[in-house]
Amino acid sequence: MNTKSRHKLVFVYNADSGLFNTVTDVAHKIISPRTYSCDLCSLTHGYFKVRDTWVKFLQAIDVECEFLHRDELFEKYAIADVDLPQIYKNINGKLESWISKNEIEPLSSVDELIAFIKQKLAETK
Repeated sequence: MNTKSRHKLVFVYNADSGLFNTVTDVAHKIISPRTYSCDLCSLTHGYFKVRDTWVKFLQAIDVECEFLHRDELFEKYAIADVDLPQIYKNINGKLESWISKNEIEPLSSVDELIAFIKQKLAETK
């Protein structure tokens, strides 16, 4: 049985929630992928769905994960004006930056992102 650790990873996309924003994001990724503003979205999602490799990785790791959009980060944690995308560690309800936008930006594939997260998890055990 997989028991999740006490802390949680919070993945925050540089995009807003909602159907209109999702449709706009898909169109932007198709029409002008180089100018799309969310590297985390680009790595973990294809045009229309989450990448299978990413889903399998998330199911296999022993860490609870939460996924938020920019507007949801503010609504839930009152955090705004931060560089996104970003991955936070939620420890007892307090978010601490764990993987910054500058660390996500140079990654070129979901496999590189997964390797980077695995490395960071190993460092924090």
